[in-house]
This record gives sequence, C-alpha cells and structure tokens, in this order.
Amino acid sequence: MTLRNLPRYATRLNAFKSKGDTVADMIAKAGQVGGLDAADLNFPDHFDHHTPQILGKLLQDSNMALNGLAMRYYTDPGFRLGAFTHPDATVRRAAIDLTKRGLDALAQMGGRVMTVWLGQDGFDYSFQADYARQWDDTLAALAEICDHNPALDISIEYKPNEPRSWSVLPDMASTLHAIRDVARPNLGVTLDFCHMLFAGEMPARSALLAARYCRIMGVHLNDGYAKRDDGLIAGTVHPIQTVELFWVLDRLGYDGVIYFDTFPDHGGMDPVQESRANIALTERLRAVAADLRDDPTLRAAMSAQDAATATRRIATALYGA
Repeated sequence: MTLRNLPRYATRLNAFKSKGDTVADMIAKAGQVGGLDAADLNFPDHFDHHTPQILGKLLQDSNMALNGLAMRYYTDPGFRLGAFTHPDATVRRAAIDLTKRGLDALAQMGGRVMTVWLGQDGFDYSFQADYARQWDDTLAALAEICDHNPALDISIEYKPNEPRSWSVLPDMASTLHAIRDVARPNLGVTLDFCHMLFAGEMPARSALLAARYCRIMGVHLNDGYAKRDDGLIAGTVHPIQTVELFWVLDRLGYDGVIYFDTFPDHGGMDPVQESRANIALTERLRAVAADLRDDPTLRAAMSAQDAATATRRIATALYGA
C-alpha cells in the first residue's frame, strides 16, 4: 500500500563518528546508507572547523539535505549549572547569544528548524534551585531566540532528566505550558520516542496533545526500556507503541522528517548497518499503520475500549493471522 505521507529520513550525525573522524567523514558515512537523505548538525561543535557554506557543500556531495540544527550547550563547561537557567546572568546571556549565532548559521544554510534540548537546565537537590526563577528565565530566553528570526522554527526537545537529575522541561505537559506562556507562533515541540517513554508517557497520546496545543516540528525515532535514553533501533522494544505513534501522526497529517536518534556508537555497532535496520523496521511499521488508518474493526474496538479486539487486530497486522 502506498503511504499517504512519506517523510524523508534523517540521522543523528554523531552516530557515524569513529575516533579521529571529522564532520566530513561522518557525513560521507551517512551518505553510504541509502535511504537517508537528510541530517541534523549540532551547533556549535559541528561548526568548529567548517563554515556553513562548506557544511552545506559536504551534505550536497553526499546527496543529503540539511534537516535542521540542534543546539548543544554541553560543549562548554561553563553551562554545567544551566544555559538558559544559569544563576549568573552573564552566562545566560552567553547561552542566548550562542543560540542566536546558531540560528544565523541555520538561515545561511537554508534550514528551517532549530531543535533546543535544555539538558543542562534543571537541578539535582531540594533547595538548590529557585523554581520560579528558572521557569521565568527559560521563558524569557525562549521568547528572545524566537524573536531573533521569526522565519525560523524553534522546537523544544523535552527530556525528564540526564545530565541533571531534574529537567526544567521534563515532559509534554510542562513543555506545552511553556509554549503557551511564550506565545510565539514559531515555537513548537520535538517528539523523542525514548524521552516520552521514560517521561511515563504514551507516545501517540503525547503526539496528539502536541498537535492540539502547538505544532509538531520534529519526530525523533528510537526505542528503549523506559528507564533512560537507550537510543535503540526503532521498533525493537515497543513495536505496537511505534505503530500507534505512526497511526496518530498519519491521521494528524504529519509529513515532516523522521529523524533516527539512535546510538550505535555506544555498543560499537556498524552505524551504516544500524541505519539500514532503522529504515527497514520503520518502513514496515509505517506500512502497518497506514493499512490500519481507516480499519473498521480497529476503530470500533477503540470506540468501545475493547482492548482484546484491538490487540488481536494489531497482532494480525504485525505478525499475520
């Protein structure tokens, strides 16, 4: 069956990094996969030795497009206590200015989406942080970077914890409250499958809430055991939940990029083969979701909250009669 929406597939570029590899080497390896036609670049680390123009040419030479940029504040030890929520106003200003430089690079490369993961923004102990101040500082920073170039989208990638014990934006509910309060049309959310799992969320439901109250600007696909950010091959642990996510995204009309945020480098796996496995499983699970889009048996079972019938229908679609 032809899929209604077939987003391009993008990759986490650092998945292809071996000791001594340059950004050019990583892009070249990603281009060998076949089926990957986009990549995200990290700012500032992927720009240390290459201009935006050179990076754009490297992607073009490997038949890949720029999906977007992702801010990475962990490259600077000065942000250890936070980027947007650091207690020192000069450090907060440095983080905002760094993000603006990233947005300028994104615009130069013709990209559209900047993904912001505030991994350093949070706390570790009771009475360590002024929660109200952290919230206000986060909203002020998000508003300022949204206003820097309103033609560019700013997408929040929330995560419950790691490296901080508690994140300032740990889940969908907190993120939607922040997006509401910032009130900028170019601010939205990135759905990361593993992050949603260990936030205690059902990914499909979080996608529905995101689409209802803001915009879904990115989908990071991976899998895990809901205890940490495992970054396993998509669909290997939660195939049914992955199908449900695709089923909802299809009904929402999502036609953006599917980005594989997986970690073959953690276990020494061949990243080219791992990426091909990601694509193969994702294509299969997306096809299942498309076939079930208007399935009357499934719809009737869901309307009646008939879990047994729904489960049997999904099992048949996945594994055969």
